[in-house]
Amino acid sequence: MTRPRLLLVCEFTELQWAIKPLLEEWADVLSYDLPGVGDEPPPDELTPRVAVQQALTKLDRSGWERYFLVADGWGVGTAVLVAAERSRSVAGMALGHASLSYRHTGERAPINPDVYHAFTQLIRQDAPSFVRYGISQLTKGAVDERLAAQIMERVPPELLAEGWFTITAEWDFSEQLRELDCPLLLAKHDDCLLSTDEGFDDAVAALPGADVASFDEPPAASEEFAQLLRQFCERHWSR
Repeated sequence: MTRPRLLLVCEFTELQWAIKPLLEEWADVLSYDLPGVGDEPPPDELTPRVAVQQALTKLDRSGWERYFLVADGWGVGTAVLVAAERSRSVAGMALGHASLSYRHTGERAPINPDVYHAFTQLIRQDAPSFVRYGISQLTKGAVDERLAAQIMERVPPELLAEGWFTITAEWDFSEQLRELDCPLLLAKHDDCLLSTDEGFDDAVAALPGADVASFDEPPAASEEFAQLLRQFCERHWSR
């Protein structure tokens, strides 16, 4: 039997996935950067559709016919649209900081508006400082100085500033997510500064058949999430 195959959907860069070496111990893992990041040629314009197309292109080049989609944070919406377009190939999805949208206005917003606006202001003023200090705060230190430096080397500051407003724009993907017919694992980052409890609870309520778990660290950096993901994937891979 082949090993499970995982596409790690990125926010900006594959460096987000600190647990990738752990996943590679038991799965074939594909990760990537957005256009304009690292060695990837820049897009004419960075849009949510460009992020989706980048993931689809990497999957097409892999030749994989069946795989799991694993996303965290701002990668969730991209993963949902990829799954909607390739539903027959998706063995399951695992979503960290799971929510139904990126809304940061109105009641029960999945994104904390005060924190979002504070970090948006920091990016406007000094995008490198956001990477160096802001991400560490958001992840409670899971992204350390070494990883922050690597991200800064790979992601051009001007793309980070422009991309933040594109990737984090209010976007409702609840309809596409509800329509998916595949196993789901919804992961919560406990006491996250940016993602709200209400946003996660609403996702759980809308997807009653999903597996649910919570972690002290962001899923993309959590060894416990990596262990649970292995159990989830091995349970559904042979079906």
